[in-house]
Amino acid sequence: MSSSDWQLRHKELTEAGLIVQTSALPKIEKLQSLIPLIEAANSSGVRLLDGNTVEELMSIVSHEIDDSSNGKKYLSQSTLSKSKSEPPIGRILAPVGSTTPPPLPISRHSSGFSREDFPLEAKEIDSDISIHFDITGNSSTEGKITDMQSCFRSRLSQIREMMLSNGALPRRPISNSEAWKNRRRYNSRDFEITIVGLASEVNWTRNGYMRFVLEDESTQISCMIKPPSDAHPLHPSLDGLMDDEIIGVTGRFSSGERDPIFWVDDIHKPPLTSHSKSQSGEDFAVSAAFLSDVHFGSKTFLHAQWEKMIYWFNNDPLARTVKYFVLSGDGVDGVGIYPGQDRHLTIKDLFKQYGELARLLEDLPEWVDVVMLPGNHDAVRPAEPQPALDPEVQQDYSNTVFVGNPCDFSLHGVRILSYHGKSIDDFVATLRSVSYSKPEMAMRAMLERRHLAPSWGGKTPLSPEPEDRLVIPVVPDIFVTGHVHGHYVGDHKGTLMIHSSTWQDQTDFQRMLGFKPKPCILTIVNLHTYATESVHFA
Repeated sequence: MSSSDWQLRHKELTEAGLIVQTSALPKIEKLQSLIPLIEAANSSGVRLLDGNTVEELMSIVSHEIDDSSNGKKYLSQSTLSKSKSEPPIGRILAPVGSTTPPPLPISRHSSGFSREDFPLEAKEIDSDISIHFDITGNSSTEGKITDMQSCFRSRLSQIREMMLSNGALPRRPISNSEAWKNRRRYNSRDFEITIVGLASEVNWTRNGYMRFVLEDESTQISCMIKPPSDAHPLHPSLDGLMDDEIIGVTGRFSSGERDPIFWVDDIHKPPLTSHSKSQSGEDFAVSAAFLSDVHFGSKTFLHAQWEKMIYWFNNDPLARTVKYFVLSGDGVDGVGIYPGQDRHLTIKDLFKQYGELARLLEDLPEWVDVVMLPGNHDAVRPAEPQPALDPEVQQDYSNTVFVGNPCDFSLHGVRILSYHGKSIDDFVATLRSVSYSKPEMAMRAMLERRHLAPSWGGKTPLSPEPEDRLVIPVVPDIFVTGHVHGHYVGDHKGTLMIHSSTWQDQTDFQRMLGFKPKPCILTIVNLHTYATESVHFA
């Protein structure tokens, strides 16, 4: 490469915000175009390019393999080959347009699920869907600072009332302003007090103490807590606090200081006692199936496995118990969600993605009713709570109930809270106990805080509704999320928690992070007995 050519390339990389090390030059010289490299770097947040980084970024290349021997096309994700003469390293994900019926899946994980528990088939039972909360048509924010203040006041008022009415506090709390006014009095164990507010500015000192600020309607107070010697790893002083979550604290002010610290002896969370589930009637027992993150339109959508699931729906006896199919967001991959996304799409028109998804869902048995939420890849506002998909999109669908995200609804009396789960990103970034491989820990943290997305200004965009509608006022019988492409079924204090599986194979970005999704697992729940079945189609 001539020096003038390299100067042009270096300028292009610099203008894209990338810093190039010497070890990257041989790799960059071999590239026909810098556009894929720049797009991959932007989508993965890379700014410094060395030899290894360039090779990793350029492994994000999708190919369509044409097998002329049988006339079929396959989608594959490939990585760099060892030499130019060798084909890319990769694996075939799924043939498109398979004509032979796939065999029934053989891998199932059951928790007492039995066909004998269903006196009637789902097609013989009428639908019973009741919506308790959906932001669609009910958003009233104007985006003003007063809306934001009202939202936080609403959150504080709702959760503080839960604490008071359920005995979660050792004594009746006083306002921060009253506590501060009388701080010289409340400076011994004989005068301990309780205050309630929004936590923020959480950090740990060098000696392991946790500092944070607690704010109510009146003022802010700086707090400090020493982790108890016998503290459980999930104790807030070890696990952490979410910004803007509501807590109560009991303690006293330090003495002899101009700006005393409030020394916390105990942290109180909103009440979450053991929950007693509601059940559908025994004579009208049906099942609900749960899935999320279909990401149709992506090159990593698993076509063959979808066909396998449709075949199962139309042939397996267990499928005849399924009355509802809940899709918790990201039905399509969307367009313009991240830089360079168009390179990873099989369908680059958003409305065509939704139209083709509608055609896929038409293959479900006619007795199955779909409940569809939006997610962060869907064509709705990114700020939560999100309204349902636009009526122009809905018109292509049949047997589908479109709701917002989150949605609180009941199926035959069983209360379900379905939330796409974007805030899991914030819980992973903040709490030590939460990781992408264990999304159930984020779900547990949401229930314990009685709030789906506490942190303002984090990874989850929030709409400042005058009434905070992300508070969990009623403990659900079933709590379901998605978003991070894992899978989990388990119980927490009487609530059945489901982290729905995805229908998308490992993406380039996930591969770079070493994250392995758990795709193509359909979770089925008997709404009368709460027995579950996880059917694997991968």
